[in-house]
Amino acid sequence: MVNKEILNQEFLKSIESEYIFDSAPINRFRKNEENDGIDKKLIDLKDKIKSIKDCELKKFAKNLVFSDGNSNSQIMLVGEGPGEKEDIQGKPFVGDAGILLNKMLNAIKIKRENIYITNVVNYRPPKNRKPEISEINRYSVFLREHISIINPKILILMGSTAMEALFGQKLKISKERGKWKEIIINQKTFLTILTFHPAYLLRQPDQKKFAWEDLKNIRKKIDELKIKI
Repeated sequence: MVNKEILNQEFLKSIESEYIFDSAPINRFRKNEENDGIDKKLIDLKDKIKSIKDCELKKFAKNLVFSDGNSNSQIMLVGEGPGEKEDIQGKPFVGDAGILLNKMLNAIKIKRENIYITNVVNYRPPKNRKPEISEINRYSVFLREHISIINPKILILMGSTAMEALFGQKLKISKERGKWKEIIINQKTFLTILTFHPAYLLRQPDQKKFAWEDLKNIRKKIDELKIKI
């Protein structure tokens, strides 16, 4: 029998990583121009989502939940959709699943504010139900645009909804999690990994051992690509 306490303790251990610092001067003016361009595109995308017509999710939700974190990050994380607390605050991953997500990121030396976080659907499904296929398909168009704007080097998809939005329904997350995949969006290839959603791990804590393996895999890839976070 697996000792859950040992697993939980291991899950929160940090991974030793080496960081490379570059002393070369930074062209801050060019960076500011890039930031302005990304911000403008994100505002336009948000306006597109706000203008959606005949959406059951939008009809019953309090707020549009768009994103959180650093829009210039090379790491983008995609979840399912807002829950009750997220709907109230207008920010993704702030409920119990968000608390666990923060611990998961901290376990591999990632500060939440240094990555970019969004969801497949941007309005809370009634009673926190799983988004329907038609809803996933509808919002996947916006998600793909969102990914193109952020242009991450690593795309982390958490849960079956995020997987279905970009890879369809034929895959099973239990079999595909932990594997690096490539997905082409707007003629650009993105390195992607699937893993379990924190909300699922709260319901099925025995699956944390697999999520921990995925996290270590993600940390290893970050170091291989020399991504600064």
